[in-house]
Amino acid sequence: MITKEAVDLAKKIVELDLLRDEIWEHLAEVAGEHAHELLRIVQNN
Repeated sequence: MITKEAVDLAKKIVELDLLRDEIWEHLAEVAGEHAHELLRIVQNN
């Protein structure tokens, strides 16, 4: 049986994924061709 909590968590993951896509598009606009490199640098620090 799938609980309400599990459904709520799944919904949050979908919302976060959509937000991540929006933020990535904004980063790509701001950082241009350096977006991937910048993201890797920030992730590794």
